Amino acid sequence: MNIENMEAFVYVIHYGGFNKAAEALYLSQPSVTARIQSLERELNCKLFDRIGKQIQVTEEGKRFLPYAQQLLLIYQKGKQNINQKKSLPDEFRIGCTLSVSNYLIPELLPLLNRVFPSTRYKIVTGVTDDIVNKVLNKEVDIGFVRNVSHPNLQSVKLYEDPIQLYTYEGHPFLSETTLTIEAIAGQPLVFFECGALDWLRIHRIFDKLDQPPNIQIQTDNSEMAKKLVIEKAGMCFLPGWCVRQEIRSGKLFPIYFPETDGISMQTNLIANLGEHAAFIEAILDIGKELSIR
Repeated sequence: MNIENMEAFVYVIHYGGFNKAAEALYLSQPSVTARIQSLERELNCKLFDRIGKQIQVTEEGKRFLPYAQQLLLIYQKGKQNINQKKSLPDEFRIGCTLSVSNYLIPELLPLLNRVFPSTRYKIVTGVTDDIVNKVLNKEVDIGFVRNVSHPNLQSVKLYEDPIQLYTYEGHPFLSETTLTIEAIAGQPLVFFECGALDWLRIHRIFDKLDQPPNIQIQTDNSEMAKKLVIEKAGMCFLPGWCVRQEIRSGKLFPIYFPETDGISMQTNLIANLGEHAAFIEAILDIGKELSIR
């Protein structure tokens, strides 16, 4: 069955006549008529009744219409998929912050590989400013960075990661229903700080106190911070994404107090304007599957 004949059939119904369908298809009216007649011969039925200059779709035409539309849709999707695959790079370069490389990429890439099985991936880590420059200079194709805006980049929010206080199993605060800032500040703290502005809001929680918080250890490495908390060196403010596994295994426990409400780290997906739309769309869809948006 000729796909062009079905296309002409659907267009005639959509535009309400042969002439308008011919204009939309950039064909002559006799060419559209010939395609409809060819389709009628293939189906061995009349699809339209001609009443003077007017046409009316027959009952057989009405019954065939949804099948024709579905076949056209499948054909168009298949064509897009083939063209998309032809244009995909053999190697796709991803730049990301260290936290994204540690916690998101290992879950993301296997799912992304299902969508683009012929593509290889190269991962480069760095701070947000470095990744932005690498995207702009086309050293990497896309980047996972903190919330940024640049006139030459498309920047889409991928997820927000709430920052909370976490402690180890058996800490006395786990049995407390109400905690004051003073009580938390007096406890040994491991302070993880990645350099993002969000961490300034954590510092400001303690601004009103007469004494500074009891920070025993400072580090820019979240893995070290987690292990120190597990070994009972102190409590620590951490993004939720990086402690999911430890929470599931009962090694770390969140401590809630309202002063941390609304404090989070935003991760954006960036690329040069108009580039890598297929990958961006796939990553955003996978983000929904991973429940990170």
